[in-house]
Amino acid sequence: MLIGIVGKPNVGKSTFFAAATMAPVEIANYPFTTIEPNKGVGYVRSVCPCKELGVQCTPHNSSCENGTRWIPVELLDVAGLVPDAWDGKGLGNKFLDDLRQADALINVIDVSGSTDIEGNSVNLGSHDPVEDITFLQKEIDRWMLEIIKNGLSRIARQANMQGTKPETVLADRLAGLKVTEGQIKEALKVTNLPTDPLAWDDDSLLLFCAKLRELSRPLMVAMNKSDIAPENFVNKVKEFAERSAPTMAETELALKKAAAGGMIDYTPGDESFSIKDGVNLNEAQKKALDFMNDKISMYKGTGVQECLETATFAMLDQITVYPVEDENKYTDHFGRVLPDAFLMPRGSTAKDLAYRVHTDLGDKFIRAVNAKTKRTVGADYILQDGDVIRIVADK
Repeated sequence: MLIGIVGKPNVGKSTFFAAATMAPVEIANYPFTTIEPNKGVGYVRSVCPCKELGVQCTPHNSSCENGTRWIPVELLDVAGLVPDAWDGKGLGNKFLDDLRQADALINVIDVSGSTDIEGNSVNLGSHDPVEDITFLQKEIDRWMLEIIKNGLSRIARQANMQGTKPETVLADRLAGLKVTEGQIKEALKVTNLPTDPLAWDDDSLLLFCAKLRELSRPLMVAMNKSDIAPENFVNKVKEFAERSAPTMAETELALKKAAAGGMIDYTPGDESFSIKDGVNLNEAQKKALDFMNDKISMYKGTGVQECLETATFAMLDQITVYPVEDENKYTDHFGRVLPDAFLMPRGSTAKDLAYRVHTDLGDKFIRAVNAKTKRTVGADYILQDGDVIRIVADK
């Protein structure tokens, strides 16, 4: 699972990425600071079964803090997008190609309205942040359109001669974009694209691409710089975007650094923090921390953690499952208790989990055991959030 961090230049994408991952990236107040995509790992929270089962877990691929499991998710920060990127402007083609493997997008915008559509600094409140959302959607739609149109006439004629279905033609054109045939069929049904590919025009294809983008690339809007934004701008974006959250990436990054430096107690996602006993701060530090505390209290956090978890659990509909080798002790073959937490799409089966753990387990699957209930379940058992599962396979 890969979450893409996207947006126009100079809105704080790389700061958001650094705050989410604590990965070292170049951050500066000018467009195109990011040229090559940055990859890193953020973490989302899920309830660990350790307290329910009355055991002390020894996590391997994640961490557990007082019954909260922190599970890794992969993030991708790509170059900023400018208008007409689909046609090669700026770093457009590279930006869009970098997003081929993204499962969901977090669109970081400057909700303070202090950067224009190309990412240049302007006066606070002088740019409408809603434009940052609509232009990004249009660029992705046009990018998909150009991919479909490339060589379409020849393929359409061949498809007509062979009686090929429209969804098969489109699946061929969109191969490599992590688009499923089911998503294509749904977009076709909604947009009523003609059954004859030779009758497809740009207008009808754009409608199809817009719907396919919604289905295949769910999007969360991170309203960055909320701490300096006019309140009406924040409210306007909330009304426009189905999924959005006020974010303060610089604050999140500063708080994580202060926590790592032993100055404060802070857990990502919290609505407040406290200065540790015995820490001596100068007046400038106190003033800065007071300002940050007021802002995260107002917005119920910095928003960075909320964006990651909304993308993972709401948009991509993931659940957490714990594979084990001993259903009585909840251990792997090293004796580690509840060692691994796997994110799986809701609706996944026990056999899907077997393949996720190892191909051989999937190929040689016999049955599974629900470690919480001690009941044997079959290959088609639908996994539930928080399940602890033992896979039994042929040797």
